[in-house]
Amino acid sequence: MSPLALITGFLVDNFFLLDRVDVVLGNVLLVSYLGVAALAIATLHYIESGRVQNAAVLSLAPFIPVTMQFAFGALFSGYLALYSRSASIAISWIFVIAIASLLIGNERFRRLYTKAVFQIGIWFTALFSFLIFFLPVVLRTIGPWVFLLAGAVSIALVAAFLGGLYRLVPERVTAMRTTALRAIALIFITFNVLYFTNLIPPLPLSLKDAGVYHSVSRTGWEYHLLAEPLPWYRSFLNYNTTYHRYRGEGAYVFTSVFAPSGLSTIILHEWQYYDPAMRDWVTKSTLQFSIYGGQDKGFRGYTKKSSLQEGSWRVNVLTQYGQLIGRVKFTVINSPEKPELIEEVH
Repeated sequence: MSPLALITGFLVDNFFLLDRVDVVLGNVLLVSYLGVAALAIATLHYIESGRVQNAAVLSLAPFIPVTMQFAFGALFSGYLALYSRSASIAISWIFVIAIASLLIGNERFRRLYTKAVFQIGIWFTALFSFLIFFLPVVLRTIGPWVFLLAGAVSIALVAAFLGGLYRLVPERVTAMRTTALRAIALIFITFNVLYFTNLIPPLPLSLKDAGVYHSVSRTGWEYHLLAEPLPWYRSFLNYNTTYHRYRGEGAYVFTSVFAPSGLSTIILHEWQYYDPAMRDWVTKSTLQFSIYGGQDKGFRGYTKKSSLQEGSWRVNVLTQYGQLIGRVKFTVINSPEKPELIEEVH
């Protein structure tokens, strides 16, 4: 039943409750999972300490690790749904794979859920992962200081949890204290390294849509875009688009970035050209505009570059702190004829 419940929980989280990070019911659900996991850890240690003699209660003890396992599985399924939407695979694949591994490996962890240090380490990982995107939603701002605050709150909460556990079963906490603190410190350092090397997706921001266009105009609330038609399979991939440049025209990069309600921030479009001689990407210009949160399809905006040379280009969609939200890649080819264009409305 456990794998079936895990798959069902993942589908519900992904498609109904956790479509966006500022859904109240979704966050209540994640907090509930964290609470269930903490309660299961405390209950298991209390029973294993020998303080419970009731036969009926003892008969339920084997099911506590399963409950804990389900709670952690549901948490990481929700995190995978949220973080994968925000991740630029080119940069954040390590963190997304780590979350996916915790989800997929959840079935393999059944015996480890009886070990105290493993329980505390996984709970701290789940707590920190939650606060990384929850605090920006509550505070309506993003930045390194919010991440550091998430780390401080995580440390404070896990310390409070260990303190409460010590009151229940002091001998068990004393026996594992040194190892548990080392595990918490290692996880904390790992999160900080991943964040400050831009390997953690910049939740709560996520790229909903992006592309390169020949023209962008706005009429009321609608954006009218002129694009080259793509084969059906590349319309799904939107990868390595060819941009046929006619008579020195410029290129527009249009993006739609989701942000939670009440959050406003600055988005950067970093235009880069691949220099074959240098064998490296060279930044040609960096343009910025402000976005405002709350729209399901994301806040729409665009930048234009008039001077383009033939070759490979990419536009990095960045936060004002340099975190990569997404990327648009395309190849510029000078064309003697005007390419066929189709209109898209966003």
